[in-house]
Amino acid sequence: STTDFFFPLVDSPYLQGRIGAANVLSDLYAEGVGDCDFVLMLLAACRDMTEDERTICTKEMVKGFNDACLEAGTSVSGGQTVLNPWPVIGGVATTICSEGEYVKSDGAQVGDVVVLTKPLGTQVAVNVHEWRVRQTPKWQELSKRNIISLEQAEDMMHAAVCSMSRLNRHAGSLMVKHHAHAGTDVTGFGILGHAQNLMDNQAAEVGMEIHTLPCIANTSKVEESGVLDFRLLKGYSAETSGGLMICMKEEDAVAYCKELEDIDEEPAWIIGRVVEDPNRKASIVDDFKTLEVE
Repeated sequence: STTDFFFPLVDSPYLQGRIGAANVLSDLYAEGVGDCDFVLMLLAACRDMTEDERTICTKEMVKGFNDACLEAGTSVSGGQTVLNPWPVIGGVATTICSEGEYVKSDGAQVGDVVVLTKPLGTQVAVNVHEWRVRQTPKWQELSKRNIISLEQAEDMMHAAVCSMSRLNRHAGSLMVKHHAHAGTDVTGFGILGHAQNLMDNQAAEVGMEIHTLPCIANTSKVEESGVLDFRLLKGYSAETSGGLMICMKEEDAVAYCKELEDIDEEPAWIIGRVVEDPNRKASIVDDFKTLEVE
């Protein structure tokens, strides 16, 4: 059972609801669980909106949340609603399963590779979108220095929204089949933060070396511009409804990535390796590679 909630990062209340549900369900999927038995919704309606605005916004958030749950093969069976300065949506996702139907998060082995199922950079994309809409000095600097065009910024936000609203259901449901040893989802602590948390939890004395960072196209360019240090390429840029990070044998990982891409029509990548390390350290290697994901 897992709990999460989502503050407004997108313009559409429907998409906010959908992303909120994807975020709630993702922790289950990170354990190799493909099915959720039921969901409780946690909803905060905005008290500072007019009554009409609040009604429209709340209905759209609920619809997006419910639609994502239906896509996940589950439904909302209850929950709690409050008034709040910000419109917030989240919930509790629960599944009941037996030994062997899920992947424990402590089984990473030396020689495993590390798979990532969604690109990084959602925090960068969302912030650039807000800068552009508000025509802030940071956006003006990006434009003046020709770091990123209006079209590229719009494409970046579109890619981020598509990624955030996509369920990790198939990524999770294939973990047991392809003999995954451990996994987590990549969210608020960034990829390196979650990698370290995962290594701290391992039964064996292992660490992780990340050699590849797949990033939404142009997010790394924004990071390298110095307009704002999101710490994307240091591994600490927060992600919303990010991908799964999974440890498994290389031959299993190759088959896993191929099958997942066939189903989701989106790529997954081998981004690192598990190494022997009594200090259980996760790190990004000095000569890491950045992938631009269109």
